[in-house]
Amino acid sequence: MAAHVQAVAFRVETGQLDLRPDSPAYATQLRLISSRIVAAANDAVGTQAVRTVRILAVGATAPAPREAVATPKTAAAPEAPVKTRDMAPPGFHRALTAHQAVPRVQHVSSGVTEAIERQNRAMRELGRRAFPEPDFAQDDAPASMDDARLQRRRQAAATEAAALRRARAERAGRTVPELSRAPQAAGEVA
Repeated sequence: MAAHVQAVAFRVETGQLDLRPDSPAYATQLRLISSRIVAAANDAVGTQAVRTVRILAVGATAPAPREAVATPKTAAAPEAPVKTRDMAPPGFHRALTAHQAVPRVQHVSSGVTEAIERQNRAMRELGRRAFPEPDFAQDDAPASMDDARLQRRRQAAATEAAALRRARAERAGRTVPELSRAPQAAGEVA
């Protein structure tokens, strides 16, 4: 690649190396490996002189070097340590703790609050329709809703146990007696 690329200029103050390739294909290749070019150039000179590589257009001449603009020298401020939160005075820490202790209040308009409530009511109604409470006869009625939930969990566990037994039997190649009904209570599980 060295036969198809020419180093045109180097700016010491910025560390920029300008390269001019023979063709657009070589320009693309140079852009892809520019970080390796910077590393190789710095290894060759033994310093970190090259910081960037600029790929010029094919056949372009190097732009004239710009003269550095002299910045007026001002009195340099003394170097001070970087201030961190740990170095802050105790009053800052007290104020920060007080600020963090205040609960964040979200200001929500009443229209948004009403819309949220409507959505919640609609979702509860959909849940009731999708999962209705079982109708119990008066003498079968559980003492409380907790008893009803407990009874449904027992029925679900019994159904799951029967399904697992059936799956194990089918995998083992045994014939499975037809399960005509799921056990009604945990006591009927075989």
